[in-house]
Formats: sequence, C-alpha cells, structure tokens
Amino acid sequence: MAVAERERFYECEVKRRRVRATGGYEPFWKVKTIAEALEDNDTEFRCKSCGGAVKLFKRRSEDGPATHIEHKLKSDSEYCAEGLYFLKATDGRQPRPSSSPVH
Repeated sequence: MAVAERERFYECEVKRRRVRATGGYEPFWKVKTIAEALEDNDTEFRCKSCGGAVKLFKRRSEDGPATHIEHKLKSDSEYCAEGLYFLKATDGRQPRPSSSPVH
C-alpha cells in the first residue's frame, strides 16, 4: 500500500511586532523557515503564498518527516500556488488568496 502524499512547507509567514513611527506597536508578517520560527518562539503562522491558516507538524523521531506546515483548509491548498491539490490540478485553475486569510 502506498503512503498518502502530504503537503510539506518549510517556510511560512509569522506575525511579529515593530515600533510604529507615531508610537506604540504595529503587527506585520515576516517570512521565516519553520525551524527559525520555532527557535524564536513565534506562535502565529500563515501560508506565505495565499495567507491561509496552516498547521504545524513537529518531527517526532529521527527517521520521521522534518518539522513542516500544511494548509488547514483543503480549499486553500486547491488554489494556493504551492498547494498540493493546486499543483496536481489539471483544469488550468489560477492561484488566488485564501478565502479565509489569517490577519
């Protein structure tokens, strides 16, 4: 029996804060590798291509898959330029932003 193909992304956007010129802080999204994000204790992630919600999968053993993220919603994967379902589609669809983006 073949193992099911899974999405695996190793980069994402993480929510950060920076000082606003007028004072206070403002949120912004920064592209990082998953390893960097975990090392920096980041907690909010989204897909760097479509802005959709992602879930984090940590490596559980030495011979297991590397720590990575996958789209939470199949609809995001179907229309994200990096999504597994988008890449396998043969209907000529065009990539688009997530219908439920993470802000």
